[in-house]
This record gives sequence, structure tokens and C-alpha cells, in this order.
Amino acid sequence: MHRITPSALRVLTLASIVSVLPVSLFAQSGKVITGQAAFTDYTQEHPGVIRKITLADLPEPKEGESVDNGPSVVPRPEGAWPIAPAGFKVEIYAQGFKEPRLMRTAPNGDIFLADSHGDKIIVLRGVGPDGKAQTISTFADGLNLPFGIAFYPSGPDPKWIYVGNTDSVVRFPYKSGDLVATGKPEKIVPELPGFAQLRGGGHWTRDIVFTPDAKMLVSVGSASNADDPDTHPNEFHRADVLEFNPEGKFLKVYASGLRNCVGEAINPTTGQLWCSTNERDRLGDNLVPDYITSVKEDGFYGWPWYYMGGHQDPRLMGTHPELKSKVITPDVILQPHFASLELAFYTGKQFPSSYDGDGFAAEHGSWNRAHRSGYEVIRVPMHDGHATGEYEDFLTGFVTSDGKVWGRPVGVTVAKDGSLFVTDDGSKTVWHVSYTGK
Repeated sequence: MHRITPSALRVLTLASIVSVLPVSLFAQSGKVITGQAAFTDYTQEHPGVIRKITLADLPEPKEGESVDNGPSVVPRPEGAWPIAPAGFKVEIYAQGFKEPRLMRTAPNGDIFLADSHGDKIIVLRGVGPDGKAQTISTFADGLNLPFGIAFYPSGPDPKWIYVGNTDSVVRFPYKSGDLVATGKPEKIVPELPGFAQLRGGGHWTRDIVFTPDAKMLVSVGSASNADDPDTHPNEFHRADVLEFNPEGKFLKVYASGLRNCVGEAINPTTGQLWCSTNERDRLGDNLVPDYITSVKEDGFYGWPWYYMGGHQDPRLMGTHPELKSKVITPDVILQPHFASLELAFYTGKQFPSSYDGDGFAAEHGSWNRAHRSGYEVIRVPMHDGHATGEYEDFLTGFVTSDGKVWGRPVGVTVAKDGSLFVTDDGSKTVWHVSYTGK
């Protein structure tokens, strides 16, 4: 827990101060907030608070309620700091990037970071006595909005690093410990549907994971909010997860109707693909919720004609009635407009055993909501590899009590020692979250 200094108290307002107090002051221990009470904003996000949203809680669409309330990121105020549950310590690990986004941990423990608008992949190694990275090295530059990073083949000795540019997939030869690429990028997938500039940043991110049977899954977000692909050919092979072999040969659309599966992860217990997904905007404050879900092969998740539970988008009323019964309801329904980004499963041993196998996801924060929500890292409780449907606030404090945003979580990865690293492209920081038990 970050210690509040006298100088910090001068800038921490009531909402900031109460967020470092025991969660029992806000909710009974272990209580799950459900129903309409689960639709909250940043002032009610505190480590340990648990929510569960179900289909029965979804309101009717209210297009007239839609607002443009995007944040203007401010410098981190004096004393402002990410707030974790009791027993956890949060430190600055590295700074000075242009746009730190997705991270992946190499088998040897190095942290590979996509500095996306810097067009670089950076390697972070070690933790010095001051808590900072001991080595920071540019592995590769001259890329095109890199985001996804994957090591192949799986195991302790990968031979390649795959990188998802916004319009292609490239790979670099790799041997454990490389701090700089030893060869030029090889374009494995020469063409993906490219940059789409939308409010909130655009669906330009391309994540990559490999399944246990060595299929390469690449996520591509939609080009629009809710354009009908029947009449908008620029949506071809978008809002999909695409399946390739490791040499880049296209095999099929693995799953469809996921408006923007930003963060992919393979569940270590089940071996199944999971996605952290941004849903559509402009249907009201509380529609449509973002979600985290297991992804069924050949599954359909609704976009753009329907959303979870077979609800038809009113802007496309009457289209494709044959698809209504095919819409898969996601495993974990989040706050609407959370902007859920990278997802990682906890495979470490440093945190208490109750965290084993749970998910962590970075919530970049809302723009299409009257009252801000997100701007946090959440925990997704799992039981034998399956979600309970709940989510828990884990790392908060990135918004001041008067609504000024200074931090926006994007990436999350589990370090070899079991600690957690989190990127924040608001303050351009990589944060280090470790468990001390104190």
C-alpha cells in the first residue's frame, strides 16, 4: 500500500483518501454487488470491491443518452499513486516511453513491451535496489503500431518472436536472452485489415497468441461502431479472431462478432482462447457492456447485429433474424465502456493462493459515459479454469476525485517471480505490483 505523505494529503481529496481505507467501509467483506447497483463509476471503484452483472441487469437502449465525455489526461498530481489491496506494494518500474501498451513475459523472465506509437518493441530486464528496471533495450524499431507479442514455439526455448503490427504480422529470430533482434523482421502475414480511426483511439491493435496445438490466433477489431458488414466491405475479416498457421497461412475465421478483442490470452487450465473485448458505443450510459470471455471455436458473439443475450442493435433492427439464437453470452460482463484491454492469467506463486489461475485485465477507461468508469486493473476470479461471472477491483486510483484522469492502464503481465507489471499510457509508466503481506 502506498504511504500517504503530508504533501500527498494536500492534494488527495476525500474520494482519493477513502479509496485507501479498508474495503469493509464500503461493502461487507465478500459481498458481491449485483443488479443496478453494479453499474457504478470511478468514485466507487476500490480494491476488493466485487461486482456481478447479468443479462437481466441490462437496460433498454437509450441512444439519446449517449455522451462524449473523453478524458483529458493530466500529469500525475503530487501524491497520486495506484492503489492496490492490503499487502501489495506498487512501485514505478520504468518510464519515458512514447506509448507503453501490451507486455508479454519471455520464458527467461525478460519483459517485452510494445511502445506502440513509438513503433518499437522494448525489453525490460531485472529489478534494481531502487525498484527500477536494471536494463532497458530497444529490441526492434521501425515497426507499424506494434501491439501483440508472442513467443513460438511454447516452452523454455522459443525460436521466434511474433509481433502484431496494425496491418501485418512479422516475426524475428530469437534465442533466450536476446536484448536486440539479430535479424530483420520477416513478414509472416503480409496484410491484415489496417488502422481504423474511431473515437477513443481506433481499432488498430492486433494481438497474437498460439494455441496448444500451434495455431496462431490474431484479433482484429471492427472499423466502425456498428456498420453492417453486408453493406460496408471495409468490415471484411474485422470484428473477428483470425486463424493462421505459424508460417502465416490463413486457415479460417476462428470466431466472429467480437467487436474488438483487444487482449487475447490462453487459459492455462483449459487451453482455451479468452478475449478482453470492447463492445459498441452510443446506446446509452449502461449499454453495451464490455466483457471478458472464453472464445468458442466458430462461435458468434453478436456484433454488429446483436449483443449479448440476443438483443438486437436498434440501429440494425430486422436484419439477420437467423443469427439471434446463435449469439453467445460472454462469461464475465463488465461495466459498459470500460475499454477492456490486455488480459493475463495468474500463473505465479508470489500472490496468495486464492489468486491461482485468476485473470487480470487492464481497463483503459470510458469516454462514452456521463460518469467515468474504468481506469483500473481488475481481477477475474476463476474456478478450475472457468469464470464465476464476477470481477473485482484490484488496482485503482488513476482518477482524481474531481474526475481528472492521470493514468490509463493498458497492459498486464505476470513476471517470472510472480509479481505483476502494468503499463499505463496516461503517465507513460510501467508499474510493478508485488505482494509483501504487510
